[in-house]
Formats: sequence, structure tokens, C-alpha cells
Amino acid sequence: MKNLFGERLQKLAIDAGFTCPNRDGTKGTGGCTYCVNEAFNPSYCESSSSITEQIRLGIEFHAIRYRRANKFLAYFQPYSNTYAHPDLLKKKYAEALSCPGVAGLVLGTRPDCVNEHILQYLASLTKDYFVQVEFGVESIYEETLARINRCHSFAQSLDAIKRTKEAGISTGAHFIFGLPGETLEMMKRYADAISGLPLDSVKFHQLQIIKGTVMEKEYRERPGDFHQFTLQSYIDFIIEFLEGLSPEISVERFAGEVPPRYIEERNWGLLRYDEVLRRIEKELEKRGTWQGRKVVK
Repeated sequence: MKNLFGERLQKLAIDAGFTCPNRDGTKGTGGCTYCVNEAFNPSYCESSSSITEQIRLGIEFHAIRYRRANKFLAYFQPYSNTYAHPDLLKKKYAEALSCPGVAGLVLGTRPDCVNEHILQYLASLTKDYFVQVEFGVESIYEETLARINRCHSFAQSLDAIKRTKEAGISTGAHFIFGLPGETLEMMKRYADAISGLPLDSVKFHQLQIIKGTVMEKEYRERPGDFHQFTLQSYIDFIIEFLEGLSPEISVERFAGEVPPRYIEERNWGLLRYDEVLRRIEKELEKRGTWQGRKVVK
């Protein structure tokens, strides 16, 4: 963002009231087995408020922590934010872009929720605004995607990422480490797979078991199916993972952070993400290593 705008930009999360095809019955019901969107939304992000109001409250919310941010990205975060009638999508996006200080859009969505019409429209917006589509890919393994009720395939993710990038739109992806059935060795293979994708950025989260989810029940019944990271083992994993990840892809996030009331077991204590990031950076410096060190050129 500093390269593009000459300054820091802050994302403002927006709940536009959308849903997902694995929730509304189009492809499935219940959503992803790990998902409670409220656990990831900031307090100002409420679909009952207008987009304009959410942006206003978001700017106030971040004014204390990020005082240097003068420009903002409207981050349509919960659920699938390209999954609605095109006229409604355009109306929602236009409202966000009309707000003072908003320099672009980031749209969190699923790989099966983008079509050529919406990609063409988003491409047209890139003439005046920054636009990124952030896909929830979550896993590179088809059996994992089926188990967590994603109701889309990794092949669909590959296709959607390629088409979005070809349309000239910044393209991001989200992955979760620790999903049921995946071993540490399986997770390490993500690095090669991700490096081969035409991505501008990625986000990584460690799996957190959220209270009341289908996955919580699954975890109680079959804990041996889950690779649970301690903080140090996660840092060790991330360091090794980064060494094999293409340096051309920006890493926006290394770990997830959920309010304590939503999680039953907090094996990292109450550590905030900023501290996790600091420890990862410190460990990189200590080992004298960096992202892409082991990537063959």
C-alpha cells in the first residue's frame, strides 16, 4: 500500500449482510464447520448498520491505534461478498467508495462466487480505486475441503484465482493451518502449492476451535485428528514455511486472533496478534533467514 499510495492504509471491516452458498442451501447448509463470523468481526461491524455508518465507526475505532492512517480500504469481510445479484453488489460497493477517505475495496469471498460479469465490473473500478478479491481457499486438499463443508474444490480455487488475476485485479487468498486430518508434513506442502499461484498476497491462520461449532464437537470426539500448535511450534513451523514460500507474495497475516469468550482452549494464553508477529520477526532475525530463502530460482 505504501508503494501504491505513499502511505499506510487501514482496512475497515464491513458486514454487508451477505450469505454463502454452503449456508443458504444452494450447495449446502450450516456453513463451514469451524465458522462463527461474529468471532472475527470488530465491534463496529454490524449488518444492521448502513455501510456508511460502519465506515464512520470504523474510522473512529482505528483512530486511536492507527493515528497515521488517512486513507482506508472498505473490507467486505463476513461471508461471501460477491454472492448476490450484481445490482445489489454494485450498490453496496458504490456506497463504500463514496465515503470520504476510502481509496478502494477488499472483497472476501469464495472461489465459486465470482463470475465474468462481476470480474469485469471490478476490473473497471481499478482505473480509479484499489480493488482486491480475497478468496477463502483454506486448504489445498480436496478431502479436507469436503470434511469442513466448504462445498467447493481446490480446482475451483485455482481457476478463480487465475481468472481474477488475468482481469487485472489484485488477488489474495486465505489458508488455515491445523484443519482436521492434515499432518504437519501435509501443511508444509502448502508452500509449493501457494508459490505456484498468481497471488499478490496471502493470509495464514492457525485453526482455533470456536465454541458451538460443528468442529468443536468433532474435536471433542476425535482430538487425534487435529494437529494443535503450541505458540513455539507454530513459530517454528511458520519460519520453515516462509523459507519455502515465494518472496513475490506478500504475507498480510500469520495468525488469527479470536476474543477469548469464543474459544474453549487457549493454548497460547491471551497473547495478542501484534506480539505473535513480533516474535516471528525476532525469530527470523535470530536465525538470519527470510521468506523465500529456500526457493529455487
